[in-house]
Order: sequence, then structure tokens, then C-alpha cells
Amino acid sequence: MQFKSLAVIILGASLAAATAIPASQCNTGPVQCCDSTGTAKDPSISKLLGLLNINVSDVDALIGVTCTPITVIGAGGNSCAAQPVCCSNNSFKGVVAIGCTPVSL
Repeated sequence: MQFKSLAVIILGASLAAATAIPASQCNTGPVQCCDSTGTAKDPSISKLLGLLNINVSDVDALIGVTCTPITVIGAGGNSCAAQPVCCSNNSFKGVVAIGCTPVSL
């Protein structure tokens, strides 16, 4: 079971890296550093969205979970060890960010 989870994570990371945009092209606010990303169909994300009463049934975009803004790209001490993304809806105080696109820093 752990191998299957690892394979999904590696595949997701590979796909995210292949479609990443430069951070300078993020025009929806600061680039976000999210602990994890996925779709609304992912069980853990779906459960979190349900608990927060956020309906994204019609959204097929990437969703970031536990996100914090990266305000200065390239400055010491402000890096992202998880998934940097540019999101169109950051109105959930960092718990989730909707409409995300992976970013290359």
C-alpha cells in the first residue's frame, strides 16, 4: 500500500514539474507554498473541503492545502520545501487555495 502512495506522489510531482509556470507569471497575488496539492476528488482534500463547507464540485483545478504566501522570491529564508503554486482563489486564510498552477521558483 505504501508503494502505491509513493508512486502516486512521484507521478503527481512529475506532472506538476512538467506544467510549472515561472513565478513571475503569477498575477493573482503572491506565490503560495502549500504543504500538499491535489484535486477535489482526492479523499483527504474532499474531506477537508466538506468540513469547511466549500463546494468545488465544478472545479477541476489543482487545490493547495495549508498554504502560506511566498512574498520575496529568491530571498534567503523564504523558500518553499513543499509545492510552490499560483492560485486564483486564496480567500480561505491559507487552509486551502483553489485554482492553483505549479510554479517554478
